[in-house]
Amino acid sequence: MITVNLDVVMAKNKISSLELADKIGITPANLSILKTGKAKAIRFSTLEAICNELKCQPGDILEFKED
Repeated sequence: MITVNLDVVMAKNKISSLELADKIGITPANLSILKTGKAKAIRFSTLEAICNELKCQPGDILEFKED
């Protein structure tokens, strides 16, 4: 199972969902889908934009946990 820790990384960077969505060029609704782990996929370009803005690695956001 892949767990999304985007909300944790956002909190560490003290950035709101609206602000991050605006800075990376996606809708707040799509960012919410990513944050809640309901997304079926994520574009590498979106992941790159998130990591660039939050100064983090993809592994800080996505975590694999065995069921």
